[in-house]
Amino acid sequence: MTVVGTICVILLSITGVLCIVRIVRGPTMLDRTVAADVFVAASAGAIGIEAAVERHATTLAILVVLSLVGFLSSVSIARFAAPDTDRRAYDAEPTDPDDSTDTTQRRDAS
Repeated sequence: MTVVGTICVILLSITGVLCIVRIVRGPTMLDRTVAADVFVAASAGAIGIEAAVERHATTLAILVVLSLVGFLSSVSIARFAAPDTDRRAYDAEPTDPDDSTDTTQRRDAS
């Protein structure tokens, strides 16, 4: 078990270093967000490996909270970064049918 644990820790360490490099270098906010999400997942994996090697379940609550925080942060950034097409369609609709600035209705030439 210690050989497998050591190999997993080495791979997760490499993953963590590469994620930190991607967070620092960017170039976009979404690249940084994905790297941060992978870093949180790698951290959760490292905590899970530590719990398996030491044969204890005291870190289960930490794993649950870390997974929830990682998921919620990814969803909130994705909602922030996504274009708001529904709002644009709502803003384009006239609010008052008698509005004189409404250019969507055809006016008679008479």
